[in-house]
Amino acid sequence: MPLDENIYKLRLDKLKQIEALGQRVYPTKYEFTSTIPQVLAEHSPKNAEQLETSRVNVRVAGRIMAIRLMGKAGFAHLQQDGERLQIYVKKDAVGEKGFELYKLLDLGDHIGVSGYLFRTRTGELTVHVEEITFLSKDLLPLPEKWHGLTDVELRYRQRYVDLFMNPEVREVFLKRARLVQSIRNFLDARGFVEVETPMMQPIAGGAVAKPFVTHHNTLDIDLYLRIAPELYLKRLTVGGFDRVYEINRNFRNEGISTRHNPEFTMLEFYQAYTDYRGVMDLTQALIIQAAQDVTGGSKTKCGEQEIDWSESNWRRMTMREAIIEYWPERAGAKPQLSDFASHDSVKALVARFNSAHSHMAYDPNESPGKTIASLFEAVAEEHLTQPTIIYEFPTAISPLSKQKADEPDWTERWEIYIGQMEISNGFSELNDPEDQRRRFEGQRKQRERGDEEAHQMDEDYIRALSYGMPPAGGVGVGIDRLTMLLTNSQSIRDVILFPLLRPERNLP
Repeated sequence: MPLDENIYKLRLDKLKQIEALGQRVYPTKYEFTSTIPQVLAEHSPKNAEQLETSRVNVRVAGRIMAIRLMGKAGFAHLQQDGERLQIYVKKDAVGEKGFELYKLLDLGDHIGVSGYLFRTRTGELTVHVEEITFLSKDLLPLPEKWHGLTDVELRYRQRYVDLFMNPEVREVFLKRARLVQSIRNFLDARGFVEVETPMMQPIAGGAVAKPFVTHHNTLDIDLYLRIAPELYLKRLTVGGFDRVYEINRNFRNEGISTRHNPEFTMLEFYQAYTDYRGVMDLTQALIIQAAQDVTGGSKTKCGEQEIDWSESNWRRMTMREAIIEYWPERAGAKPQLSDFASHDSVKALVARFNSAHSHMAYDPNESPGKTIASLFEAVAEEHLTQPTIIYEFPTAISPLSKQKADEPDWTERWEIYIGQMEISNGFSELNDPEDQRRRFEGQRKQRERGDEEAHQMDEDYIRALSYGMPPAGGVGVGIDRLTMLLTNSQSIRDVILFPLLRPERNLP
């Protein structure tokens, strides 16, 4: 039996009484003439005299969000698509059975009504009901009227209630939908083709992450839920798809936080015959356009801060330049480029930083490049509120991107940071099969040392590259994090309709 057992039984009894009045308790459909938002949009400008002069008949349906009885008449508010319309029910107009039905209704019930529009003494647009049709019973009580659904975990768990009780939550997901539509429109207009790639893969590739493992019984093989679609999309580039993208679900068996969910949505796209700077410019334009399409402007709130998405506000700096710029004064003189050149000099940088902050872990067995990336996260990331592109990443953490011609320890890779979060990653794609093999071999050695997230060897991908992949730039954009920034949401769970939660306890 569900929670609130007494209310549930009481409402089941009401359902029987409604059926006894001749109503179908769960009818298959309701023929309406307009949605509630359409009625409000079309007729809200009309005054009482205009509505009375040209009588407007309507048939609308919705969920009851407020209801009150006053003797032989009553009012209620119906909600549909996030908007509410008042109805007026009078016994003389709906008849004996119609009014008996009205008295058996509860908050949360779905009904259809037909009648005509008028304005009450207070001026509110209202349907004067002439017929009520019962559509569905809410057997459980709605959250308290003034408090809504406020328990955060309960909101995530019962998103179906959260959406109709909290209009601002609905708006977040409408904006998310506009974001995805904006991305599609932007890329489609530039000749990109949307595709789908496997979500179950024999090798977890395209990113550095720990995968989920599953098993296919008929083939008797283990498979991985994809951590990224990258290697399949680049196979398509080999096959002649010069501009290709996918808005995809990825799965990573990692921790959960306000910025991480094990299941998340990414945009990935690849463009042949360009490099990391070409896709860098394209991604910046895509995000600026998305911000405009979603919010109608160029500025949004991020907690107590304001983000300016306009092109003139974007900054670009190398990873080394960012560490130098944001180096804390208490750690002594700012680093020089030569300080990033060797194992010993990088070790000394970490020691200097920890002398002031004492919170960055250091592993002497790690490559200098991997340590520099960790140092960047510790030194600079918290300062990157406004849109910032960080470029030139260490080769040690970039197994799929091309090296700089003049500095092989660094790659043609970039990331976009906004609101202290990484939201996009792109690079000049590595298309040399022999170099790719060496990178995979290096990743395999890291796995042998215990790094579960290191990339696996993928012989078929190397074979694909051996057929010849054109020079290309590739990009990933985190849809969830971008939605967080565009809706001023503080947790990634606020922008995922059904985030992963522990199983609910004490269920029957």
